[in-house]
Amino acid sequence: MFRGKNYKESSKLIDKQALYEPKDAFELLGKTARAKFDETVELHVKLGVDSRHADQQVRGAIVLPHGTGKTRRVLVFCKPEREEECKAAGADFVGGADMVQKIQGENWFDFDVVIASPDMMGVVGRLGKVLGPKGLMPSPKAGTVTPNLTQAITEVKAGKIEYRLDKTNIIHCPIGKVSFGPEKLRENYEALLNAILRAKPAAAKGQYIRSCVIASTMGPGIKVNAQKQL
Repeated sequence: MFRGKNYKESSKLIDKQALYEPKDAFELLGKTARAKFDETVELHVKLGVDSRHADQQVRGAIVLPHGTGKTRRVLVFCKPEREEECKAAGADFVGGADMVQKIQGENWFDFDVVIASPDMMGVVGRLGKVLGPKGLMPSPKAGTVTPNLTQAITEVKAGKIEYRLDKTNIIHCPIGKVSFGPEKLRENYEALLNAILRAKPAAAKGQYIRSCVIASTMGPGIKVNAQKQL
């Protein structure tokens, strides 16, 4: 794989065999982020579970203490009488069957999060095949199917993120921007990791957190000693 000059220079700063303490890891990350834009910082956590089993799923949502640094576009499915409430709360797009038609007919996906009131799930269900694979299908577990639409919209705008296992039993989540600085990034990291720990399935056996890596958009991965959270 081709790696750019900046990536190679940044890699020289990292001991690939080392498990860095969280404080040291985030200070190092600030030195390895060399792109000309404000890079997103991601956390990648490999878990000792099997996502093929329903009783070993790990999924949830959390409002990060310092947000993600990204403004997320919110689509809300609700009854007509609640549309103004949702717009006032900060929703970018609001509707019902008209939005279903727009997504299906125009292949429109100019949104990052979908929220729905429970009485609209019959309508939203028609989009399962297109929203599901993109990780956009609203769910009660993630707090995106709720009668309290104002609160849900406010939390998403404040930096609420959803975490869930992929097929390789890894959770990938943004935890902020490089410009946040080491301390705020570490606090976001700790909040998310603690949420993942609390979501440990009863069926999970052995070591739950297998590995924990942080990386900026264009930078190399840095292994973090997640045992500090246990």
